[in-house]
Amino acid sequence: MRGTSNPSPLTISAIELVYDRGYRRFLHLAEAMVHDEETAHDVVQDGFAHAIRGRHDFRGDGSVEGWLWRIIVNTAKSALRDRPSGLTPASDELAIASNGHAVDEDVRAVVAALPERQRLVLFLRYYADLDYRRIAEALEIQPGTVGATLNQAHAAVRHALKEVVQ
Repeated sequence: MRGTSNPSPLTISAIELVYDRGYRRFLHLAEAMVHDEETAHDVVQDGFAHAIRGRHDFRGDGSVEGWLWRIIVNTAKSALRDRPSGLTPASDELAIASNGHAVDEDVRAVVAALPERQRLVLFLRYYADLDYRRIAEALEIQPGTVGATLNQAHAAVRHALKEVVQ
């Protein structure tokens, strides 16, 4: 039938290609979200295993990479939900954003207190170094919403850090 062609099935090799090219960025995002290096490695591995098992669910609406970012974000959120309450990772190291700057504990606490969408947009922008279009694909929102959400997050962080300093 004309106009109803399905996208070609997603192959394991296409997923492996994105994995090979972007593993460090996926790991960096997972570490920012779960605050634990070992758990972050598990998140990325579990996320890609899930992608390979569910590759037939890929609808082709966006890029494979955007679909994989969404899977990694959801896998990290699941890891956080599944973490026993009261258990916090033992990490004395500062987080490092994609620009190479250390993120101190005050900033981490402020970011952790942001609404989930704002927090995820910040993580995807500054830890994964994604552009607005890719963030929009990963979170299934419009690129304009990414910009507005990022602006709200910046304002909230600036406001909260002013209060911390005072």
